Amino acid sequence: MAERSFAREVEDLKLGEGEIFRGEGILAITKALLQSGVSYVGGYQGSPISHLMDVLADSKDVLNELGVHFESSASEAAAAAMLSASVMYPVRGAVTWKSTAGTNVASDALSNLASGGVTGGALVIIGEDYGEGSSIMQERSHAFAMKSQMWLLDPRPNLESIVKAVEDGFELSEASNTPVMLEVRIRTCHVHGQFVAKDNKAPAFTLREAVENPQRDVSRIVLPPAAYMHEKEKLEKRWPAAVEFIKSRKLNEHFGPPDGEVGIILQGGMYNSVMRALQFLGLADVYGQSAIPLYVLNVTYPLIDDEVAEFCIGKKAVIMVEEGQPEYIEQALNTILRRRDVNTKVHGKDLLPLGGEYTSSVLAKGFKSFFEAHAVALLGNQPPVPDPTSVLQDPKVKALNDVVPQRPAGFCTGCPERPIFAAMKLVEKELGPHHVAADIGCHLFSILPPFNIGATTMGYGLGPASASAFNIEADKRSIAVMGDGGFWHNGLSTSVGNAVFNKQDGVILIVDNYYSAATGGQDILSSRAENPNRTTNNSIVDAVKGIGAKWVRQIDRTYDVAKMRDTLKEALTTPEPGPKIIVASSECMLNKQRRVKPLFGKAVKEGKRMVRERFGVDEDVCTGDHACIRLSGCPSLSVKHTDDPLKDDPVAAIDNSCVGCGNCGDVSEAAVLCPSFYRADVIYNPSRMDLFLAKARRAVIGFLQRRRDSRRLTFAH
Repeated sequence: MAERSFAREVEDLKLGEGEIFRGEGILAITKALLQSGVSYVGGYQGSPISHLMDVLADSKDVLNELGVHFESSASEAAAAAMLSASVMYPVRGAVTWKSTAGTNVASDALSNLASGGVTGGALVIIGEDYGEGSSIMQERSHAFAMKSQMWLLDPRPNLESIVKAVEDGFELSEASNTPVMLEVRIRTCHVHGQFVAKDNKAPAFTLREAVENPQRDVSRIVLPPAAYMHEKEKLEKRWPAAVEFIKSRKLNEHFGPPDGEVGIILQGGMYNSVMRALQFLGLADVYGQSAIPLYVLNVTYPLIDDEVAEFCIGKKAVIMVEEGQPEYIEQALNTILRRRDVNTKVHGKDLLPLGGEYTSSVLAKGFKSFFEAHAVALLGNQPPVPDPTSVLQDPKVKALNDVVPQRPAGFCTGCPERPIFAAMKLVEKELGPHHVAADIGCHLFSILPPFNIGATTMGYGLGPASASAFNIEADKRSIAVMGDGGFWHNGLSTSVGNAVFNKQDGVILIVDNYYSAATGGQDILSSRAENPNRTTNNSIVDAVKGIGAKWVRQIDRTYDVAKMRDTLKEALTTPEPGPKIIVASSECMLNKQRRVKPLFGKAVKEGKRMVRERFGVDEDVCTGDHACIRLSGCPSLSVKHTDDPLKDDPVAAIDNSCVGCGNCGDVSEAAVLCPSFYRADVIYNPSRMDLFLAKARRAVIGFLQRRRDSRRLTFAH
């Protein structure tokens, strides 16, 4: 992997029976897979499940010993298609990706998988990226489970429950011949805790046995008339089998007193937030003891009608805690209760927000309204419910808001994508604005200040495809941007192939960061690193030429702003027909610094001569125009006041976070702004020659400074 080693996490996977596993939820899932006798694992990286993929990628020895096949899939669709191995053979398989973006991509394979059903356990681990910290559209995976009739687990956010959910998921899948989705929210993935480990299990039935003894069952293949029988089998066999398994194994849980006037029904993943909200109201303690009956849905689909009715009978009202919209579960609760003539009042999104993240303070506010309406005596003398917006009303915060400018999300210090968009702004100044189709990845930050570039984003690797409607005769060409991860995920065929096939006249800019930078530095086909387990160093330029692209330019140092500007200008003005493709390559600076800094520090400690480049601004030359900041936006660029009485405006300054990429100087030179930027070499463990030269330079500079001062006009007081 390009970013970092996961050697410590790999050691945790080796823990045996009775040993204590400590760590994050997503790593507990990884360990649980090996304890469950999984035969193969695939997936596509993305928050919040990247660590699962990253750790397994570094676990070759552990996996080989167990006979587990691991694969970093080219896309979520490729991962989902892997699960076909469990259709005919009793092998357990698991795949993982970021949802719902990844589930959208995988839905075709999942539909076919769910239709024919499975023989071995098939587990789909989906990282539910929902809420204010999400980087994708606000949707839920629940709809996919309902659409394809796959069972959906949503375990309580503690490691023991998470591990149990993995084990139960495989067994539920096998008991009902149905793939199972395991939904893990961001809170679940990153919760810390411990559980008692078990020995890892080699698969009971291996992939080698499967491939050497091929099986074929036409009734499992999605073709008429079998496809019509699959629907009947889902309703008459698989669903009842799943319900029976969930009931008999008590996968859903009850907490609090057995009886009460009111109750709370909640998704398992919301348990910690609900308990915290009840603590705010004085109705639960820090040890998890609740004064309110709780029915925790560790399985949110299918619902168990008998359990739901039994919990609600005798209660005046229940409130359904269902994060996100629409209210699938709340609607189902009403249907279940009305069909059984149970008159318990069902609340949910009438008291809680229709959408958005259900934090503890949000839940506490809704719960308070619920209890005031149906069981006010429970509230007693509860403390005031915390208002999450109260800090914003503080006069000191308001005062800060008046003087501190907003800081939108942006590129990291030294990001090689920053000069690409600086060059694009320079071209825009000369040729005017163009329609720019953006894509998923770090380059999406270009839509925000200071660049303000980009009109749409339609999906991973779909940037150029989203500009295809503009393949018309016009005075301007469209520009489409996508990253190397998106290129290999979907872009080669869907975007570049489509552009070549339809003779699109637009410009396609492919940002090559040497690996999938936005998702954590995972290797991809074009990674520059040598990977013993993967084939890397496959050229993006060769790939686009291989499917027929003619006008292709490679820029192997994006920090050369002038070259980027001139190449973009050429692409937008050349008379040559067909797509104009620019591959702009430079390594992700964040990952590079993570790798280089420890090596640099180690070399300095060992006494080796090391040189670090730094950039600065000459205060005497800087005019205070700050065009360099407007065209760069680098976090290391700032401003400061000088002691020069002739300068009213603050001058540009570079702070210690500078990584020496040189972008600010290149931007200034390409834009013909000013010569105030300079480069300085910081030498660690200097040689005798370095010390001699430094002494000589100081002497010469000191002489020149003294001579200048002696000639300066002075005025007597």
